[in-house]
Amino acid sequence: MYRTLNEYLTGVFPGRVIKIAVNAKLGCPNRDGSIAREGCIYCNNLTFNPGYAATDISGSIMPQLEKGIRFNSRKGECYGYLAYFQSYTNTYGPTDKLIELYEEALQYPGVKGLVIATRPDCIRPDLADWFELRFGRRAPLGHPHLLLEIGIESTNDHTLELINRHHTYQCAADCISDLNERGIDTGAHLILGLPGETEHDYLTHAERVSALPIKTLKLHQLQVVKGTRLAQMYREDPSQIRLFTAQEYAETVARFIKTARKEIFYDRFVSETPPSMLIAPAWGLKPQAFNQKLNQLFTENFK
Repeated sequence: MYRTLNEYLTGVFPGRVIKIAVNAKLGCPNRDGSIAREGCIYCNNLTFNPGYAATDISGSIMPQLEKGIRFNSRKGECYGYLAYFQSYTNTYGPTDKLIELYEEALQYPGVKGLVIATRPDCIRPDLADWFELRFGRRAPLGHPHLLLEIGIESTNDHTLELINRHHTYQCAADCISDLNERGIDTGAHLILGLPGETEHDYLTHAERVSALPIKTLKLHQLQVVKGTRLAQMYREDPSQIRLFTAQEYAETVARFIKTARKEIFYDRFVSETPPSMLIAPAWGLKPQAFNQKLNQLFTENFK
């Protein structure tokens, strides 16, 4: 059918690990004027923060990990945790400050590694060198694990320009290739349903990312979120934003998976936005329920 993130993690660790999201308050060059100020048209980072991270205004990692691990303790015993630097661009800032934040997370008891979400244009050579020495091919035996999650969003440069990303697909491809040569595992992130894209584009995305040395892939449906440029576009002319029904999206994801490289591990397929911030589409489906719908499609149509 398809391979899951849990299967990827099972191949890395001797027991179950849990991702704990933290917010390092690192900002984004697409918002602070370094490359732009408006950000991506769909992005409102308030949707990314779990409650324990959103209420911590210090940017300190330790208290967030403590609260996050306590929150996730109901999931039962586990081998350890991955500190997930999720909000905004988590390789953006002075290298010494970034390393200090990563090391703070790694010092917390039970943390076995990091997952770092970032943009492909925000990994400077000196930071990439440190990743290689700390986690990659030049790291000592027994080093912590690192998965760098690279936001590609689309392999179509016209779309990337439309959504105000300010990087090209080739930039993402070069970034991932460089990290792979350094011995760093990478994941990618794509959004299906971006304005102007069609079924042909989605399957092209599947083919292109399959040619990259990624380990994991996270797919999300396009959502219209309050406080974004996309929300303004949707109010002005809803017809310019094509939104999937849950069934349509499940069918699209199934065709994507059938087209993509079979070795890819899928992190997740849907994005959850707090109902108070979501404008559309309101499916009322939790990720597990969507996965069941997707699995049923494979059982019925892709035997």
